[in-house]
Order: sequence, then C-alpha cells, then structure tokens
Amino acid sequence: MAGFPTHPGDVTPIWLNVQLEAAGALDGARVTAVEWHAIGTGQVGDSARFQLTYDRVTSAPATLAGKFPAADPTSRGTAAAFGLYAKEVGFYRDLAPQLDVRVPKVFAAEIAEDGVEFILLFEDLGPARGGNQLDSCSFADAREAMRQAAALHAPSWENQAILGTPWLHPREGQIDQVKALYRAAQSVFRDRYADSLEPEYMAVCEQLDDAADHWFGREGSSKCLLHGDFRLDNLLFDIKGGAEPIAVLDWQTVAVGNALTDIGYFMGTGIGNALRERHEDELLDLYCSEMSARGVALDREAIWDDYVVGALHGISTAVFSAAYVERTPRGDANFLSMARGGCALALAHGSLAKLTV
Repeated sequence: MAGFPTHPGDVTPIWLNVQLEAAGALDGARVTAVEWHAIGTGQVGDSARFQLTYDRVTSAPATLAGKFPAADPTSRGTAAAFGLYAKEVGFYRDLAPQLDVRVPKVFAAEIAEDGVEFILLFEDLGPARGGNQLDSCSFADAREAMRQAAALHAPSWENQAILGTPWLHPREGQIDQVKALYRAAQSVFRDRYADSLEPEYMAVCEQLDDAADHWFGREGSSKCLLHGDFRLDNLLFDIKGGAEPIAVLDWQTVAVGNALTDIGYFMGTGIGNALRERHEDELLDLYCSEMSARGVALDREAIWDDYVVGALHGISTAVFSAAYVERTPRGDANFLSMARGGCALALAHGSLAKLTV
C-alpha cells in the first residue's frame, strides 16, 4: 500500500489538510469535506476535480485537480514500463521551478517504489477552455502554444543543471526495447486503421517503420528539455476564466532532445494540416523570435531541417500509442488525427529523406 491516496475516492479531508498546510494554502481554515468527479480524456492517467468544504470562510482553494494511475491495466502497464508516471512526478518536483513555462502549481507529487501508484495534486486552472485535438485551434491559440514552447526550451537549452537530471535519460537497453516493440505496434496500427487512414499516409507510416533504426535514439545537435506530447489535448486556454492565456499539462513524456521535435510534432500532429499550411511560416518565425528574445538566437533557416524531421515524432507516437494504451473511440479518432497531420507535413517537406541523410 502506498502512503498516499492513489484513487480520487481515497482523498480525505485529513490528507488534504496536511498537503495544503505544508504549502501554506489553508489560511487558518480546515477542510471538513471533499467531493470529486472525473475530468479530462487522458488514456495514460485518470484525472479528477475536487470540491472542498471548509470550516469557515477562507481564501484557501475551493477546488483542486488531481491526477492518478489509469484504471485500465494496459495503460498502467505501459506507463510503468516506460516510467511515465515517475517522469511526471519528477518534472513537477525537480524541473518545473527552473522553467518559465506555465504549468499548474502542485500541492502534492508522490510516487511509490513500483512506479505505478502515484498522485499529483494541483491548483485548479478552471474555468478554462481545453484544447481539442480533433477540432484544431485558432491561429491565436497556436501562437500562445509557440510562446510556451519557447518558455520550456530556452531556459533548458544546453543547461546541464536540468539536462543532467538522471531520470530524464533512457535506461540502458530502453531504445532497443522501443525499436522491437515498434514493429509490432505498426502491425497493430496497419490492421486497425487500413480502411480509415488514407493510403498515402499509411505508406509514410510503413516507411517510418522501415527506418526505425534511423529514428529511435537519433541524436540532435543542440539539446534542451522536451515536452514530448506537445499537442492541443495537453493545453488549457483562457485559464482561470481568461485571467491568463494558456497552461501546459501532461508531462509524462518529458525528455532531453532537440527542441524542434516538439515544434514539428505540434505543427503536424498537434494542430493539423489545414492550420499549418496557412500559418506555418508565421508560427515558425514567432518561435524563433521568442527563443531569440530569451537568449537562444534562432532563425527559420537554422531550424528548418530539424523541424521537418521532428514531424516524424507525431507519427511514431500515434502508432506506438494506438498499440499500447487502452483503445477507445476517441483514442482511435485522436491517433488518426495525429497520423494525418504528421504524415501530411512529412510528405510536404520530405521528412523521411532528411531522416536518412
């Protein structure tokens, strides 16, 4: 048994009082009751919103958000095998305070030795507008996302105090494990979506499978901290009733790598082909401008090849996730959306040819 709640129903007023008091957030009050309901559509972790009742009028938070292990055993097993829960807890404990990216304030970040049982207790950023992978977004939303990408990448750029964090790096043999699992994942993806995904896009997926040795474990030049799943479902807009423009969630895939992996992923898989085609140049220029303003001088010519190759991350993530997390109707729609956007970018700019140069 973990020494902390690992399901929303296990969160008690006594435990909340301890966490909020340690954070200096109780304002002299005490939590006397708590209710919860499920929120979000995540497939690797389950989330809930908590409504708190206090013993007096107080400025302490009326609501909180929490994240817990997925109820689905397939998703839990995948998260444990690749250390996804441990990464997210570690991010909030060790790395978030060193970055400029807007993330929710965390009141509790605990994980058991098995790497499966965990809890994250956050400030509630609602009311907010959740990003929706299936609907794309406005140009204004995409601009805010680019600014947040720079707020993540620039402070960690070649910053060994961050990049040297041991748990950020793959354990020995993990890349070979991923390569072995990926071929099976592509087989599942092919069988499942052959009648849904356009043939020219499925051909790109097959070609990436053939080039897996060039893709997995590929080392870029400059390195920084990556989100790893930087797309609309992991963004909140107009947080706290519009008081702030955006926050970035779901840090289970945080890693060290080339910054343009996040950017290629977002521009293809994240926002879809139609918005990318209209605003690709403007968004890339904005990212370069934001990075340059933060002390990392970049221009579009310097980032172009890494950006184009970065789009492949969206394709491999869609393929891998389809095979190794819980299958749901929305998940199927998400993975197809991710593959379409990533493959469209890859075809437009020759991503696979650049990968194997």
